[in-house]
Amino acid sequence: MPLYKTITVDEHTKVFIWKVEESLEWLSHGIELTEHCRKRVDGMKSEIHRRGFMSIRHLLAEAGYIDHDLYYDKLGKPHLKDDKYISITHSFNFTAIIISNKDVGIDIEKQRNKILKIASKFTPLDEYHTLANEEALIRKLTIVWGAKESVYKMLAQPGIGFLQHINVTDFDFDDAETTTHVRYNGIDAWFDISFLEFENFTCVHAMSSSSNSKA
Repeated sequence: MPLYKTITVDEHTKVFIWKVEESLEWLSHGIELTEHCRKRVDGMKSEIHRRGFMSIRHLLAEAGYIDHDLYYDKLGKPHLKDDKYISITHSFNFTAIIISNKDVGIDIEKQRNKILKIASKFTPLDEYHTLANEEALIRKLTIVWGAKESVYKMLAQPGIGFLQHINVTDFDFDDAETTTHVRYNGIDAWFDISFLEFENFTCVHAMSSSSNSKA
Protein backbone atom coordinates (compact mmCIF):
# COMPACT_ATOMS: atom_id res chain seq x y z
CA MET A 1 0.00 0.00 0.00
CA PRO A 2 1.45 3.39 -0.98
CA LEU A 3 0.52 5.11 2.30
CA TYR A 4 3.18 3.49 4.47
CA LYS A 5 2.22 4.84 7.88
CA THR A 6 0.02 7.40 9.62
CA ILE A 7 0.96 8.62 13.09
CA THR A 8 -1.35 10.60 15.34
CA VAL A 9 1.01 12.70 17.44
CA ASP A 10 -1.82 14.43 19.30
CA GLU A 11 -5.38 15.51 18.55
CA HIS A 12 -4.17 18.34 16.31
CA THR A 13 -1.03 16.80 14.77
CA LYS A 14 -0.61 13.98 12.25
CA VAL A 15 2.29 12.47 10.33
CA PHE A 16 1.76 10.81 6.94
CA ILE A 17 4.53 8.65 5.39
CA TRP A 18 4.58 7.34 1.80
CA LYS A 19 6.77 4.61 0.35
CA VAL A 20 7.38 5.58 -3.26
CA GLU A 21 6.93 2.46 -5.38
CA GLU A 22 4.66 3.77 -8.15
CA SER A 23 5.57 5.13 -11.56
CA LEU A 24 5.60 8.87 -12.23
CA GLU A 25 2.62 8.35 -14.54
CA TRP A 26 0.59 6.72 -11.77
CA LEU A 27 1.56 9.38 -9.23
CA SER A 28 0.70 12.19 -11.65
CA HIS A 29 -2.76 10.88 -12.48
CA GLY A 30 -5.51 13.06 -11.05
CA ILE A 31 -3.09 15.56 -9.48
CA GLU A 32 -3.42 19.19 -10.52
CA LEU A 33 -0.30 21.21 -9.75
CA THR A 34 0.04 24.95 -9.40
CA GLU A 35 2.17 26.62 -12.05
CA HIS A 36 4.95 27.10 -9.49
CA CYS A 37 5.01 23.40 -8.60
CA ARG A 38 4.72 22.29 -12.23
CA LYS A 39 7.87 24.30 -13.02
CA ARG A 40 9.60 22.71 -10.03
CA VAL A 41 8.78 19.20 -11.22
CA ASP A 42 9.79 19.98 -14.80
CA GLY A 43 13.12 21.29 -13.55
CA MET A 44 13.98 18.11 -11.63
CA LYS A 45 16.55 15.93 -13.40
CA SER A 46 16.08 12.93 -11.12
CA GLU A 47 13.14 10.59 -11.69
CA ILE A 48 13.02 9.62 -8.00
CA HIS A 49 12.81 13.30 -7.04
CA ARG A 50 9.89 13.80 -9.39
CA ARG A 51 8.13 10.72 -8.05
CA GLY A 52 8.82 11.83 -4.49
CA PHE A 53 7.44 15.29 -5.22
CA MET A 54 4.25 13.83 -6.67
CA SER A 55 3.86 11.34 -3.82
CA ILE A 56 3.76 14.29 -1.42
CA ARG A 57 0.67 15.54 -3.29
CA HIS A 58 -0.96 12.19 -2.47
CA LEU A 59 0.00 12.66 1.18
CA LEU A 60 -1.64 16.08 1.04
CA ALA A 61 -4.78 14.39 -0.30
CA GLU A 62 -4.71 11.93 2.60
CA ALA A 63 -4.78 14.95 4.91
CA GLY A 64 -7.61 16.59 2.96
CA TYR A 65 -5.60 19.10 0.90
CA ILE A 66 -4.69 19.72 -2.73
CA ASP A 67 -1.57 21.30 -4.19
CA HIS A 68 -3.31 24.67 -4.49
CA ASP A 69 -3.68 24.74 -0.69
CA LEU A 70 0.11 24.81 -0.35
CA TYR A 71 2.45 27.75 -0.83
CA TYR A 72 6.07 28.60 -0.03
CA ASP A 73 7.52 31.72 1.55
CA LYS A 74 10.67 33.53 0.37
CA LEU A 75 12.86 31.21 2.47
CA GLY A 76 11.28 28.14 0.88
CA LYS A 77 9.27 27.14 3.95
CA PRO A 78 5.93 25.52 3.08
CA HIS A 79 2.62 26.84 4.44
CA LEU A 80 -1.06 25.91 4.14
CA LYS A 81 -3.66 28.49 3.21
CA ASP A 82 -5.93 27.53 6.14
CA ASP A 83 -3.14 28.65 8.51
CA LYS A 84 -2.31 25.15 9.71
CA TYR A 85 1.38 24.31 9.85
CA ILE A 86 3.07 21.83 7.55
CA SER A 87 6.56 20.40 7.11
CA ILE A 88 7.69 18.16 4.25
CA THR A 89 10.56 15.71 3.82
CA HIS A 90 11.91 13.32 1.17
CA SER A 91 14.70 10.74 1.28
CA PHE A 92 15.22 8.19 -1.49
CA ASN A 93 11.96 6.19 -1.70
CA PHE A 94 10.24 7.64 1.38
CA THR A 95 8.39 10.92 1.73
CA ALA A 96 6.49 12.37 4.68
CA ILE A 97 4.50 15.37 5.84
CA ILE A 98 3.44 16.55 9.26
CA ILE A 99 0.42 18.84 9.71
CA SER A 100 -0.58 20.58 12.92
CA ASN A 101 -2.23 23.62 14.45
CA LYS A 102 1.22 24.57 15.82
CA ASP A 103 4.60 24.95 14.14
CA VAL A 104 6.23 21.62 13.35
CA GLY A 105 9.20 20.18 11.49
CA ILE A 106 9.93 16.74 10.03
CA ASP A 107 12.89 14.95 8.48
CA ILE A 108 13.47 11.49 6.99
CA GLU A 109 17.00 10.21 6.48
CA LYS A 110 18.45 6.95 5.23
CA GLN A 111 20.86 5.41 7.72
CA ARG A 112 24.20 5.52 5.90
CA ASN A 113 27.94 5.34 6.67
CA LYS A 114 28.26 8.76 5.04
CA ILE A 115 27.03 10.40 8.23
CA LEU A 116 30.22 9.32 10.05
CA LYS A 117 32.26 11.58 7.76
CA ILE A 118 30.22 14.71 8.46
CA ALA A 119 29.26 14.07 12.10
CA SER A 120 31.85 16.43 13.57
CA LYS A 121 30.26 19.28 11.61
CA PHE A 122 26.91 19.00 13.39
CA THR A 123 27.46 17.37 16.81
CA PRO A 124 30.25 16.89 19.40
CA LEU A 125 31.49 13.35 18.69
CA ASP A 126 32.90 12.79 22.19
CA GLU A 127 29.30 12.38 23.39
CA TYR A 128 28.99 9.02 21.62
CA HIS A 129 31.97 7.03 22.93
CA THR A 130 29.74 4.60 24.87
CA LEU A 131 27.92 3.24 21.81
CA ALA A 132 28.51 -0.45 21.23
CA ASN A 133 29.28 -0.51 17.51
CA GLU A 134 29.33 1.42 14.26
CA GLU A 135 25.74 0.50 13.39
CA ALA A 136 24.50 1.98 16.68
CA LEU A 137 26.59 5.11 16.07
CA ILE A 138 25.10 5.57 12.59
CA ARG A 139 21.59 5.13 13.98
CA LYS A 140 22.14 7.64 16.76
CA LEU A 141 23.83 10.23 14.58
CA THR A 142 20.98 9.96 12.07
CA ILE A 143 18.44 10.66 14.80
CA VAL A 144 20.49 13.63 16.03
CA TRP A 145 20.78 15.02 12.50
CA GLY A 146 17.06 14.54 11.94
CA ALA A 147 16.23 16.33 15.20
CA LYS A 148 18.39 19.29 14.26
CA GLU A 149 17.09 19.38 10.69
CA SER A 150 13.46 19.28 11.91
CA VAL A 151 14.04 22.20 14.28
CA TYR A 152 15.96 24.09 11.60
CA LYS A 153 12.99 23.75 9.26
CA MET A 154 10.71 25.18 11.93
CA LEU A 155 12.89 28.19 12.67
CA ALA A 156 13.91 28.99 9.09
CA GLN A 157 16.64 31.29 10.42
CA PRO A 158 19.52 31.94 8.00
CA GLY A 159 22.86 31.54 9.73
CA ILE A 160 21.80 29.12 12.44
CA GLY A 161 24.45 26.43 12.96
CA PHE A 162 23.69 22.79 13.73
CA LEU A 163 26.86 22.42 15.79
CA GLN A 164 26.95 25.81 17.48
CA HIS A 165 23.29 26.63 18.15
CA ILE A 166 21.18 23.44 18.28
CA ASN A 167 21.78 20.95 21.10
CA VAL A 168 20.06 17.56 21.32
CA THR A 169 19.57 16.01 24.77
CA ASP A 170 21.03 12.50 25.02
CA PHE A 171 18.56 9.63 24.67
CA ASP A 172 18.22 5.85 24.42
CA PHE A 173 16.85 4.24 21.27
CA ASP A 174 13.93 2.78 23.21
CA ASP A 175 12.88 6.26 24.36
CA ALA A 176 11.64 7.19 20.87
CA GLU A 177 11.79 10.82 22.03
CA THR A 178 14.12 13.50 23.34
CA THR A 179 14.38 17.29 23.52
CA THR A 180 16.39 19.91 21.66
CA HIS A 181 17.51 23.32 22.83
CA VAL A 182 18.23 26.25 20.53
CA ARG A 183 20.02 29.44 21.49
CA TYR A 184 20.59 31.79 18.56
CA ASN A 185 19.90 35.38 17.57
CA GLY A 186 17.47 36.05 20.41
CA ILE A 187 15.96 32.55 20.33
CA ASP A 188 16.20 30.58 23.57
CA ALA A 189 13.75 27.70 23.25
CA TRP A 190 13.18 23.98 23.80
CA PHE A 191 11.62 21.59 21.29
CA ASP A 192 10.08 18.15 21.79
CA ILE A 193 11.48 15.50 19.46
CA SER A 194 9.98 12.13 18.49
CA PHE A 195 11.63 9.55 16.24
CA LEU A 196 11.00 6.17 14.65
CA GLU A 197 13.09 3.80 12.55
CA PHE A 198 11.95 1.56 9.68
CA GLU A 199 13.65 -0.22 6.77
CA ASN A 200 17.00 1.45 7.60
CA PHE A 201 15.40 4.91 7.54
CA THR A 202 14.87 7.34 10.41
CA CYS A 203 11.94 9.74 10.69
CA VAL A 204 12.16 12.57 13.21
CA HIS A 205 9.63 15.28 13.95
CA ALA A 206 9.75 18.31 16.21
CA MET A 207 7.42 20.82 17.81
CA SER A 208 7.83 23.61 20.32
CA SER A 209 7.94 22.37 23.90
CA SER A 210 5.21 23.36 26.33
CA SER A 211 8.01 24.24 28.78
CA ASN A 212 8.75 27.37 26.71
CA SER A 213 5.52 29.01 27.84
CA LYS A 214 6.39 28.30 31.44
CA ALA A 215 9.86 29.83 31.23
